[in-house]
Amino acid sequence: MDSNAEHQPLMTRKERIKKERIKRLVPLRGTDSRLGHHLTEFHSRLRHMSDFLPAAERYGLMPLIDRWVVRNAFALIASRSSSSETAQLSSCALNLSGATFGDDDFVDYVRRQFEIHRVLPGMICFEITETSAIGNLPSAKRFIQTLKKLGCRFSLDDFGTGMSSFSYLKHLPVDCIKIDGSFITEILNSKTDRAMVEMIVHVAKVMGKSTVAEFVESDEILEALREIGVDYAQGYAIGKPSPFEAMYPLLADVHLEVA
Repeated sequence: MDSNAEHQPLMTRKERIKKERIKRLVPLRGTDSRLGHHLTEFHSRLRHMSDFLPAAERYGLMPLIDRWVVRNAFALIASRSSSSETAQLSSCALNLSGATFGDDDFVDYVRRQFEIHRVLPGMICFEITETSAIGNLPSAKRFIQTLKKLGCRFSLDDFGTGMSSFSYLKHLPVDCIKIDGSFITEILNSKTDRAMVEMIVHVAKVMGKSTVAEFVESDEILEALREIGVDYAQGYAIGKPSPFEAMYPLLADVHLEVA
C-alpha cells in the first residue's frame, strides 16, 4: 500500500448523520474506513487488487499480504496520530484473509506492530468475510478471541450470503455485522430483501452487535435503512473512496514499504 490508499466513507442515523458527522464509515445512529483497493507494484504502476489477489491466494501469499497491510496501515495511523494540526483518526477497519486464521504467528506480529507504532488496539477493527469464517469455524473463533483480548474489534463482512448465517453467527464473537450489498441494492423494490435486512438488524440488536449496510447508492435507500434501524451505512450515497493524501495531506510524505 502507498499513500494513494483509499478510505471508503461510512455514515450515522438520526440528525448526526449530517456533514459534520460524516466519517470514513458513516454512523446511521450515532461511529470507519477501509484501507484501500490498490497496492503498488515494484514498477510503480497501480494495480487493482483483482489483478493479483487470486494468484496470491493460489500460492499461499495472503498471510504475507495481510502482514504488509497491517504494518503499513499502522504506520499511516501513527503518522496521523502524531500530528496536532489535523483531525485524528478514531477508527480504522482492515480486511483480513481467511488464510491468516491458520497463521500461528500473526497475533504476535500484530502485537509487535502495536508496540512499534504505538497504535491503540481499540482503534483497529479487523474485517473477515462470512465465507472465510465459515470455512474454518474453530480457527476463526480462536483467532478472533485472541485478537480481541488485545483490544481489537471484529466485523463480519458480506453477512447473509451463507446458507446458515445466523447459526454460525452464534459462534463468532464479532462486534459488527456488515450486511451484504445484494440485500441493500434492491431494498426499495423487494419486500424479501427488506425483510431480510430487518431480520438481520433485529438479531444483531438482540446479540448486542452493531450493523453496517454496504452498497448504499441513493438517499432513498439511506432513508429506508434509517427506518429499519441500521447503525452505519457505506456506499456512494455517503461518499466515494478517497486517497489518503487527499483526506489527510500530512500522510503524503510517509514512507511505506512496498514489499
